[in-house]
Amino acid sequence: MNAVKKGSILAKDLTADKVKARPKAKDPVKICDTTFRDGHQSTLATRMRTEDMEWMAPEMNKCGFYSMEVWGGATFDVAHRFLGEDPWDRPRKLKKLMPDTPLQMLLRGQNLVAYRNHPDDLVDAFVEQAAEVGIDIFRVFDAVNDERNHECAARAIKKCGKHYQGAICYSLTQPRMGGPIYNLEYFVKKALILQDMGADSICIKDQAGLISPNDAYELIKALKENLKVPVDLHTHYTSGQGSMSLLKAIEAGVDIIDTALSPFALRSSHPAVEPLVVALYGTNRDTGLDVEQLFKCGQMLEQIAPKYRDFLDTSAMSVIDTGALVHQIPGGMTTNLVAQLKQMNALDRLAEVRQETARVREEFGYPPLVTPTSQIVGVQAVQNVLIGRYKLVSKEAREYISGGYGKPPAQIDPDIQKTILKDKVPITCRPADLLEPELEKAKEESKEFAKNIQDVLIYALYPTTGARFLKHKYGIDKTIPDDWKPPHAPKTLEEVKQEDELIAQVKAGKLKGS
Repeated sequence: MNAVKKGSILAKDLTADKVKARPKAKDPVKICDTTFRDGHQSTLATRMRTEDMEWMAPEMNKCGFYSMEVWGGATFDVAHRFLGEDPWDRPRKLKKLMPDTPLQMLLRGQNLVAYRNHPDDLVDAFVEQAAEVGIDIFRVFDAVNDERNHECAARAIKKCGKHYQGAICYSLTQPRMGGPIYNLEYFVKKALILQDMGADSICIKDQAGLISPNDAYELIKALKENLKVPVDLHTHYTSGQGSMSLLKAIEAGVDIIDTALSPFALRSSHPAVEPLVVALYGTNRDTGLDVEQLFKCGQMLEQIAPKYRDFLDTSAMSVIDTGALVHQIPGGMTTNLVAQLKQMNALDRLAEVRQETARVREEFGYPPLVTPTSQIVGVQAVQNVLIGRYKLVSKEAREYISGGYGKPPAQIDPDIQKTILKDKVPITCRPADLLEPELEKAKEESKEFAKNIQDVLIYALYPTTGARFLKHKYGIDKTIPDDWKPPHAPKTLEEVKQEDELIAQVKAGKLKGS
């Protein structure tokens, strides 16, 4: 059944004048805009400064998005580590500038916005403060799709009266959806569990851009038939299938889709919003958005984009990674593998590492390749190829094998588990049940440089870089870290202009070497 039908006015009858005043569709697809979070995280290493978002925010507020994802993921880390910004300030400022648009964040379950499991007292405090600074919708995911790692965050979100969106990481063990693990039944079952846990909506989070158009149709159709809550499809453009998959999802009745403004779209980011808006003209799923307003915001992005150009990956001509269609390894993970091999002067062994990555992932119970499991599997694969299989095992891999990250989708290879853990018995409970509270300890340790609960949480999640930031914030240490300067941080537009003038002189032969 195709959910896309003719609208009250056909696309062929929409003149330039009529487009702006076109009647509202009966079942408009809602748009979650990712430009201020995943858009620049995927294309520019999360380096967009808050001041540039503030400049654009009033115009973005006029777009009529269902929500805007502005926080979470890597933004908390990068803001204080490389930009010298208080991460709590961003949603607080944007909420004032975009009062009509719900703000959304990505929460890594019990990992929050860091890379380890945190005790429940930190989760409760973090969610409460995130709601306080303006987050309305919390998209919660777990790297191994263990719903137990949602429990604490979900309770805290509901307690604050906010929207809990339960996310399921989309993954594959073969080129298309199916097989013994990541099949239709798996995703529907997980979605029903999250709905029963109180999820206000369900998101299929395709972080690697692997979902194919027909699989998107089949999956969304099944979810709509089985769920009572709205369904959101989040996919990336990495493999080149993104826009096609969103259109098929719209046909199947998806409620919400994630897109970015075109300057921060495509590549390993998301489908661009503007073409999708026009594609749905004249249908009952017309978004109702004004493409001229979207274009205006896109042009504002283009004005500040040169600041960030050094973070854009231009190592390949193609803006998509067709390799992902072959080996199902996300583009970002491939980049990390290449970087590790370059450091070890072993780039010629990339093909072996790719094969070993698939083998390690199978032995580790086929986890979705998303932070932090992609790093755990990738590092282990590199070590296995260069040093010997499981001769060296990282602390994180050991913790994963022992159940410290939760229960993976499939059973971990018993022989590998025995090799790594020796006589240690893996845990089967929710990992956070074994963690002692940390909030009071963090308050005591940070009392010399943390002035409020939000400061304490920066320190609790990132003790080293968090303490450095807070000491600078309050003038205890006035030294500006090198991490806050280029090439780690963006240049200014003036610096970019000077650089361009210098390059032009060199090309023209006007600049002689000394």
